[in-house]
Amino acid sequence: MTNSSSAPTVVLVHGGFADASYWVPVIRELQGSNLPVLAPANPLRGLASDAEYIASVVNQIDGPVLLVGHSYGGAVISVAGAATGNAVGLVYVAAWVLDEGESFGDVYAKFGATPLLDAVRPSNYPLPEGGTAVELSIAPEHYQSAFAADLPSDVTDVLAVSQRPFAAILDDRAQAAAWKTLPAWAVVATEDKAIPPEGERYMATRAGAQPIEVAASHSIALSQPKAVADLIRTAVTAVSTETTTA
Repeated sequence: MTNSSSAPTVVLVHGGFADASYWVPVIRELQGSNLPVLAPANPLRGLASDAEYIASVVNQIDGPVLLVGHSYGGAVISVAGAATGNAVGLVYVAAWVLDEGESFGDVYAKFGATPLLDAVRPSNYPLPEGGTAVELSIAPEHYQSAFAADLPSDVTDVLAVSQRPFAAILDDRAQAAAWKTLPAWAVVATEDKAIPPEGERYMATRAGAQPIEVAASHSIALSQPKAVADLIRTAVTAVSTETTTA
C-alpha cells in the first residue's frame, strides 16, 4: 500500500521586536520533515496593513496554506486568514488571538499588564506623506527579562540590538477573526512576560483551539523549537488531504 498526501505550505508570521530569522530553529525542524515552509517579513506598521500584506503573500501561493503566528503575528494571521481563499488552518504560538473588534489593550485590561509594557520605549519614524508616527522597541537592558528569559545572555544581547521596532498597536482593533471559520491550534508559553499566559489560554480556548502548554518565555520558538514544530506538524496532519491506494 502506498500513501500520498497534500501537505499545506506552512507560512510563519513573526511578531513585533523580531524578524523572520526568529523562526530559523522551527524552519530547520519543519524542513527536516520535508514540509514546505515560508517565513515572510511582517512589515510591523499596523494590524490592518500588515494583515493585508500577509494575505497578499498567501494569495500568491499555489495550494493550501497553514498560517502560523507568533505574538503580534497571531493577530495578523487572524485578520489575513479571513482574506484568503487557501488558508486551511491557524496555529498560534504564544500569540494574540483577537476577536473581531477587539484590541490588544482590551486583553491587557482584562488580564493585567506584563513586564514587557514597562520595558518598551517609544521613538518616532517618518511617514511617506510627511510627519511622524510612534514605534516601539524594547530597552536593550530589559530585553532578556521581558521577552526571552529562558535564552542565554550571549543570544539575547544580540537580539536586543537587532530587534525590529514596530508601530504602536495597543489600540489597533482586529477587523476579522479567521478562527471563527478555520480550525486552530495554540501553544501557551507559561513563563511569558509579554502576553499574560492566562490571556493566551483564554484567547486560544475561545478560538476553539485545545492549547498545549510549555514552560517557556515569550521567545518560545527560539528556546523550544521542537515543541513548536511538533504542534505545527500536528496541525499539518489534521488539515492534509491523504489518499490511500492499494
